[in-house]
Amino acid sequence: MNRLMNRDRDALRSKMFSRRLALLAGGKLALFGVLVGRMYYLQVVEADKYRTMADDNRINLRLLAPPRGRILDRNGEVLADNQLNYRVVVVAEQTGSVPATLDALAEIVSITDNERRRILREVARKRRFLPVTVKDNLSWDDVSRIAVNAPDLPGVSIDVGSTRLYPHGEAMAHVLGYVAPPAESDLTGDPLLELPDFRIGRNGVERVYDLAMRGRAGNSQIEVNALGRPIRELARNEGEPGQDLTLTIDAALQAFAAKRLAKEESAACVLMDCTNGDVLVLASHPSYDPHEFARGISGPAWRALLNNAKAPLTNKAVSGQYSPGSTYKMVVALAALEAGISPDMRVFCPGHMELGDNKFHCWKRGGHGAVDMIDGIMQSCDVYFYEIGRRLGPDRMADMAKRFGLGQTLALDLPGERGGIIPTRAWKQARTGKGWATGESLVASIGQGYVLTTPLQLATMTARMVNGGYAVVPHLTRDHIHGRRIAERTASAFPPVGVSQAHLAIMLRAMRGVVNDPRGTAFRQRIVDGIWTYGGKTGTSQVRRITEEERRVGLRKPDQVPWRERDHALFVGYAPVDAPRYALAVIVEHGGGGSSVAAPIAREVLAETMRLERERGRAPAPPARLAERGG
Repeated sequence: MNRLMNRDRDALRSKMFSRRLALLAGGKLALFGVLVGRMYYLQVVEADKYRTMADDNRINLRLLAPPRGRILDRNGEVLADNQLNYRVVVVAEQTGSVPATLDALAEIVSITDNERRRILREVARKRRFLPVTVKDNLSWDDVSRIAVNAPDLPGVSIDVGSTRLYPHGEAMAHVLGYVAPPAESDLTGDPLLELPDFRIGRNGVERVYDLAMRGRAGNSQIEVNALGRPIRELARNEGEPGQDLTLTIDAALQAFAAKRLAKEESAACVLMDCTNGDVLVLASHPSYDPHEFARGISGPAWRALLNNAKAPLTNKAVSGQYSPGSTYKMVVALAALEAGISPDMRVFCPGHMELGDNKFHCWKRGGHGAVDMIDGIMQSCDVYFYEIGRRLGPDRMADMAKRFGLGQTLALDLPGERGGIIPTRAWKQARTGKGWATGESLVASIGQGYVLTTPLQLATMTARMVNGGYAVVPHLTRDHIHGRRIAERTASAFPPVGVSQAHLAIMLRAMRGVVNDPRGTAFRQRIVDGIWTYGGKTGTSQVRRITEEERRVGLRKPDQVPWRERDHALFVGYAPVDAPRYALAVIVEHGGGGSSVAAPIAREVLAETMRLERERGRAPAPPARLAERGG
């Protein structure tokens, strides 16, 4: 009985063991199946994903800044280029401590407190794997010392990039502008903007055509080990270089004009082709070194530029606004002719005109006697134009001035252009709430009072006046930025200003007399060689009112007057007189008389222009309509 019970118990125990064994074996088999399935999923289904992750750990993808497009002058001379730049950079995530690394690096190369603050600020705002420039433009000695000490400088490396080179320096600064590192406000999420040597256009044509000259970024695939140390370059895509830009500027003439203006305290000069609007010279003095900005200008240097009374950062050629003085008289004369006033009408000039209780003086104390329109322009008689201004009023003068490009921006491809002011009755009412006074017409007729223009506008005015009355528009680029050639432009391709050819001929005759007639205000500045005879108009613009007491005791000489109180000297001109091709405007801030200060500059620039054109075999031929008119 007991034996039977034991046998049944053993059979039951054996059955239970077999069941548990089966369950255990089934469980193991299920787990193994899950493991096999997971392995299949990871190694087959997700293979591409994990291969990419492995490659990401093994391969570093680095952006490569594209070469910035060059800037060339009209003859192909390089005005802005790129040159190699050796710099030291630091990658925050590869350092134990950025401040400690900078301390160690400062024992090898100089790092100022300002540079240190700038580095730490950039490290804080950039992604930690991006390099931050510590110092650039390193010498070979600096590079060697850093390379020798590389094991003690985690995260520090030498990088080779490019920096912007401006061969003409200050002479071209206001035209080209400069490049500088992007500010925080410029960052748009584009990683290209965060590269250590990447620069964007900050002024001049560098700014206007910045996007096209940037190009497209390339990349480099670098294989690294487990510690992140580069092993080899696997692939490289150089990207797309920025577009080159060709300007209308003539580098030789620009350099000549800049050198001549440098003899003055503050001045500007614009020279343009009056047949198509090409700007050959756009110079402003004083200027600045664009390399300082490209390399990162220091605080003291920046403050020195800002606080300079002569405003070297201002492009006076397009942003300086000045009363045009007597250079405005041709516009007033054309308005008079259009209103039916005869050019033969004579006005007697005793040296002043009385209007009510006010006395308006001519620049010539004893007066000019009886003068007609041509005499009034040649001798720059103020009393003649007081009478014209009294008859015309402000609106007729303003209408003519605007046809010739005054009082409005001309959309030149430069930032900062200002529009000036050509006053009308409505303008004064809106601005001051007061009506127009007759005396203000007298003042406006000689380019004073509210009238403000820029040198660029005065050059454009002159170009439109001597090219047959076509509204040429000044421009700085010869080609479209994408390389497509702009068709050659001629004056007749522009709309007419709507002025009689006979009236324009009178202006050319008068302007020719200003320089070449013994009675002209610029006769001493004539070019004796008849081939290159030029014409023009002098201007002297007061910056303060001269009192009756000063007139009674006698005016002080310019060198006895504080610089800020001296008159502006102006001149507008054209050449050659028989076949006008070049129009020019010169202003010397607080320079004194237009005939003695501005006219000599104009004479030298025009003479050099025509000399170079003859030397290059491009002496201008008279356009048919001008040759027929005979100047």
